[in-house]
Amino acid sequence: MIEVQGLHKRYGNFTAVSDLSFAVRQGEVLGLVGPNGAGKTSTLRCLAGIIPASSGTVRIAGHDLAADPIAAKRALAFFSDEPRLFDYLTARQHLNFVARIYGVANHEAIAQPLLEEFEIADKADQLPGELSRGMKQKLAIACGLLHSPQVMFFDEPLTGLDPLGIRRMKNSIIKRARAGATIVLSSHLLHLLEEVCTHVLILKRGEKIADGTLAEVSARFSNGDANVNLEEIFLRATGGSDI
Repeated sequence: MIEVQGLHKRYGNFTAVSDLSFAVRQGEVLGLVGPNGAGKTSTLRCLAGIIPASSGTVRIAGHDLAADPIAAKRALAFFSDEPRLFDYLTARQHLNFVARIYGVANHEAIAQPLLEEFEIADKADQLPGELSRGMKQKLAIACGLLHSPQVMFFDEPLTGLDPLGIRRMKNSIIKRARAGATIVLSSHLLHLLEEVCTHVLILKRGEKIADGTLAEVSARFSNGDANVNLEEIFLRATGGSDI
């Protein structure tokens, strides 16, 4: 569902991502990890078509992102750490607006369960200025899920959520992966990734250090330690770099 070949992203003379290739299949959840400045956000934004790649190919749900960007973007949703909302639209009006953009028919039947899933149904007629930081994030995610995307990119989406909200978001991600979605999740909360992800991709200075299933990457860096966790894998793979 996500196929990346030879992805490069340069900003002037600075290379943020270098020759990155990987694939994520239907139902898989890939944890994207790396030290600060490793190129995680640049990678996700290139994959979502928010910024152009300098070179390389990206295919989303069978669509070439460069050759057929509209079809590719209709199949995906991108969730950032900062909710982007309109000041003068209520929560319900945000969902109505997104439904019109994506041509979602009978969207009320989808919108109401999303409001309830993310526990903002009682805030449906409130403006963003009346919502907490966590509720804004939940609304942004509900909007992104309205068109039932096949591919989802999460870039630190849990900012502002309380512990219970994080737990429920984890369950929501797992549920959608089990339903067949293809998911890439970037987060500094390595214990969360360990609970949610089936695969992991480790970046350092824009280059791939390792990727594969959690078991495969763990075996590579475990040094025979059967109890090694994702945090220890990360430290060994990156030479102890700060996440």
